[in-house]
Amino acid sequence: MKNETGLIHIYTGDGKGKTTSAIGLAVRALGHGYKVCYTSFHKRPEKYGYKEIQGLEKLGAKVICYAKGHPHLDKSLNTDDIKKECEEGLKSLLDIMAEGYFDMLIMDEILISVRDNFLIEEELIGFIKHKPKQLELVLTGRGATHAVIELADYTTEMKKIKHPYDHGITSREGIEY
Repeated sequence: MKNETGLIHIYTGDGKGKTTSAIGLAVRALGHGYKVCYTSFHKRPEKYGYKEIQGLEKLGAKVICYAKGHPHLDKSLNTDDIKKECEEGLKSLLDIMAEGYFDMLIMDEILISVRDNFLIEEELIGFIKHKPKQLELVLTGRGATHAVIELADYTTEMKKIKHPYDHGITSREGIEY
């Protein structure tokens, strides 16, 4: 273990950079010999690429994807199925966290799961409260609740001031994904 006390990070808001910040933190930690577990919710790496996730694997991070996709973006997905996958993912991560192997756990887009009612806020709060003392925990996604923010040591809100999408420029490979 690298630190006696692991802290809780939140990257939230409507601006670009939440996942990018978490990935950057993971790269820094891996460079210092930390054992990193990166998990994502509502992402589909096999469909969209997300090369940064593959990069983390190459650097030695454990990568796990839960609740692949979001019904808002993919109408073929069943809301009840996604909810079940989020709940199962959280339970799986409790087990992983309890093993004590990892120094850092990233839960990318987990805050979306709470915002969109795939997870109950109290479930995530209970999870956070079970964090081992030495584990660095990183939560990302839009819509962090006040109660979750209260538990964090770091909270960064990404605020969109201006974005190319507003002018019809779609996501670009290597920049937005």
